[in-house]
Amino acid sequence: MQEITQSAFVLHSRPYRENQLLVDLLTEHDGKLAALSYVGHSTKSSRKALLQPFLPIKVTLKGQSNLKSLIRVEPIGKSYLLKKNALFSAFYINELLVKLLGDNIACEELFQQYKSCLKSLAQASNIEICLREFELMLMEELGVAFDFSLVFEHSAEGFYYLPDEGFIPAYTSLKQPCYNRWHLQAIAQRDLSKPEVLNTFKALMRQVINHLLNGVPLNSRKLFSKKA
Repeated sequence: MQEITQSAFVLHSRPYRENQLLVDLLTEHDGKLAALSYVGHSTKSSRKALLQPFLPIKVTLKGQSNLKSLIRVEPIGKSYLLKKNALFSAFYINELLVKLLGDNIACEELFQQYKSCLKSLAQASNIEICLREFELMLMEELGVAFDFSLVFEHSAEGFYYLPDEGFIPAYTSLKQPCYNRWHLQAIAQRDLSKPEVLNTFKALMRQVINHLLNGVPLNSRKLFSKKA
C-alpha cells in the first residue's frame, strides 16, 4: 500500500482508542483528511507533542479508506506564536475547516491561504482583514460565489443576501440583515480600509457561514465572548 508524504497542519485531535489519537489534518495536496496515530503510553510522547495545531509538519500517510494511518510525522518549521485574539481567530478558522470542508478534496490554494493567514495572525497584522480573506477563499472552495453586480446596477440604499438568490435590493422589508450598498461596493472592490466596511463584511460572512452550518454553533466564537 502506497505511502504519501506531504506538508500538513493539525486542525483538531482527540483520543480514539488506547494510545491512539484521531487527527483531522489539512494537507497540502489532499485537503482535509482524518488519520489515526499511535502516540504511545508516555504523557510526554514526542509524537503527541508534534500533533498540535499551528505547527508546520510533514506527515507520511498510508491507507485507501477515508481514515488514514499516520506513519511518520516531523516538524518542518516553528509553531506560530499566537496570542489572545490572534489565537482565538486561528482556532476559529480551524473549526471552520473541520466543520465545512469536505474530506479528501485537493485544495492547494486554500492550504497556502491558511499558512498565510497564520503568518499574519502571528505578526498581529489586521486580524479582521485576515479572517475575511480566508473566509472568502473558503467560500470559493465550497462553491459559494458572491455576484456583486446588482449592488452597482441598482440605486437601493440597502441589499439583502439570500443564499439561493444572492443580493437583492431592499425595496421591501424582510427579516434578513440589510447591508449598505456603498459598503458592498467597497467589499466587491476589496477596499477594506474603513471600519464600517469591515463590519459589514463580517456580518455578511457570518450570515453565510451560519447558513452553511445549519445552525450548528461554533465553539471558537465562545472564546471571543468570554474575553469580552
